[in-house]
Amino acid sequence: MRLAVFTHAEHYLQEGTLSSYSPYVREMNLWFEHVENITVIAPVKDSYDRIDKAYERSDIQFLALKTLNFTSFTNSLNSVIKLPGIIFRIFKIMLKADHLHIRCPGNIGLLACFLQIFFPGKSKTVKYAGNWDNESLQPWSYKLQKLILANEFLTRNARVLVYGDWPDQGRNVSSFFTSSFSNSSIGNFKKDFNAPFNFLFLGALTKGKRPLLAVKIVQALLNKGHELSLDIYGDGEMFNEVNDYITKNDLENEIILHGNQNFEIIKEAYRKAHFSILPSKSEGWPKALAEAMFFGCVPIGTPISCVPWMLGNGERGILIEPEVVIATEKIAGYLRASHKLSKMSYKAQAWSQKYTLEKLSSEIKGLL
Repeated sequence: MRLAVFTHAEHYLQEGTLSSYSPYVREMNLWFEHVENITVIAPVKDSYDRIDKAYERSDIQFLALKTLNFTSFTNSLNSVIKLPGIIFRIFKIMLKADHLHIRCPGNIGLLACFLQIFFPGKSKTVKYAGNWDNESLQPWSYKLQKLILANEFLTRNARVLVYGDWPDQGRNVSSFFTSSFSNSSIGNFKKDFNAPFNFLFLGALTKGKRPLLAVKIVQALLNKGHELSLDIYGDGEMFNEVNDYITKNDLENEIILHGNQNFEIIKEAYRKAHFSILPSKSEGWPKALAEAMFFGCVPIGTPISCVPWMLGNGERGILIEPEVVIATEKIAGYLRASHKLSKMSYKAQAWSQKYTLEKLSSEIKGLL
């Protein structure tokens, strides 16, 4: 089978080794186990990042695209000039492939969504890694991609894989999942839910993830006299802002910014932590919560996208509103109930450990 992958994930190519964002690569390695010929169509970047990972396959044909950027008039104009060439190259690859695998939402995914319409007979899978909730506020381009993908006339012979279980999602759309750990990693990770507590924030330091809100919630809990700490793993546009807030409020001893770290360091952080907090605005499948749950951490998240389903509507995690006082009061109530937290931890672990790499590989084989 000749598989063509269309993704907005930036790739780095050096001396024949192709790398990209590690959670994406770990999943794609499973897809590649079941095909003979692979072409990846993606934007290229100039440097390797610590959270990047190399593909296991060395025989991947890589088609590098210029990054599309519509954040300013100049960037938009340059992107429009690039579009005809990018469209022609994507079309040529689709023509030769046996199976089209499109990663959405994103600029490359949007183009691929349009172009796949001209190939109704080709088998397709579309991984929609964003929020599939139609009631949520989203960019118009995301809504357009969802509209095309859910339409059974425009998108034929396709399985659209989404996170969560949504009413009236259409025959094209199937609930799916992702995974980070194998069966061999499954264990009974018992946590001692007594002070001092360790909180973990893992993710991009962007406005959408609300890292500063997580910091302020932990600060408020500290002000209430609770013994706890917060470790932050990730980088992004808000790194300096978060760092400045920690410094100005004399929180350096309780809240530590670690930046991007490799997967082994992250796994050790999961083993140490009691809670994983992610008060984000929007999510697809929040790995920071699902991975932490695998190790028995109690997840704390906002009721958006598939998070309420993931947390069992409060049975295996704490759902909070994105407001410091309300969130702090709710979390503080649980810090005084170690028996409840132990039950949550057990249920979180049992749920997350169902979604292993082996199960994901089996599901992918069925899709292909």
